[in-house]
Amino acid sequence: MRFFKQNGGMLLQQQIASYKGVQDIAKIFTIKELKRATQNFHKSQILGQGGFGTVYKGILSGGKVVAVKKSKIMDKAQIIQFINEVDILSQVNHRHVVKLLGCCLETEVPLLVYEFVSNGTLYQHIHSENKAAILSWENRLRISAESADALAYLHSSHSIPIFHRDVKSSNILLDDKYNAKVSDFGASRLVPLDQTQKTTLIQGTHGYIDPECLPTGQLTDKSDVYSFGVVLAELLTGKNPVFIDESGERKALAWYFVSSMKDGNLFRILADGIVDNDGNRQQLLVVAEIARNCLEDRREDRPTMKEVARDLDTLKMMYQEPSSQQIQEETDFSLGGLSASSMDRTHEIDSW
Repeated sequence: MRFFKQNGGMLLQQQIASYKGVQDIAKIFTIKELKRATQNFHKSQILGQGGFGTVYKGILSGGKVVAVKKSKIMDKAQIIQFINEVDILSQVNHRHVVKLLGCCLETEVPLLVYEFVSNGTLYQHIHSENKAAILSWENRLRISAESADALAYLHSSHSIPIFHRDVKSSNILLDDKYNAKVSDFGASRLVPLDQTQKTTLIQGTHGYIDPECLPTGQLTDKSDVYSFGVVLAELLTGKNPVFIDESGERKALAWYFVSSMKDGNLFRILADGIVDNDGNRQQLLVVAEIARNCLEDRREDRPTMKEVARDLDTLKMMYQEPSSQQIQEETDFSLGGLSASSMDRTHEIDSW
């Protein structure tokens, strides 16, 4: 009971109870259940490790496979973050957001229990030589559209807007059919509708952080848009968000990508094998332009996640059309939906 109280159990119970029907979503697990499920948190069950802790694979008594997240340490600030993650995910129900099954508060370090997503992270698939080879353009495009759809839902379709605040390829999980699931909401922040959509706590990952937040410390929905633009650039180029170029110089992918597009060099920096024989060149141009729009320095010049999701979903639907003529016509229509300056820049690149 001491740990339950110490870990914010009372607060969590109050918050869960305030959401109608949420009790059915967020279950309180016992430590006995989770020890049995993870072979007492054996190292062979580790799925991944990061700054916030370790994630273990577990099998519950009924046979359900889960992922158990165990934080490294838990000071008062982290307890608030933990409660925040449970609070947020208890309210979210979207096919491309990792589902929270519940938590355990009986240990010194609280535990979160999620649905198990079987195929690792998008980061692993982009940057592993073996996996990148099987990550087709069709899969990359669909993963982009699904991830954007999840973020757009968090920003604008949810009853209370949610900023993820740490959008990156390692926080996008893939299932066995390469469907995307956005994860890791530890840094997320619910934004009451009657408040300015800003937060002054800078969190995120180097290479993905919105440059406009550095002088002011303010993160907004457009900060997620910028980070998502970096993910799109990763998918297109196969490069890390911060990488070492041929001359040994350290470079930010966002700057490198935007500069290459400006110079008309997009097709020279694309990942190997991404251009196929089915005429996806125009689609690559459109996705590259969406990425560049997301990476605009000024927030007001960036699109919303809803606009990004709409454009990527339209493009994804086109890819599935059997008629190349129809794809071309619809792609041209999609380009017409971009701003005039974007349209000019796309044709500029197309002249390569």
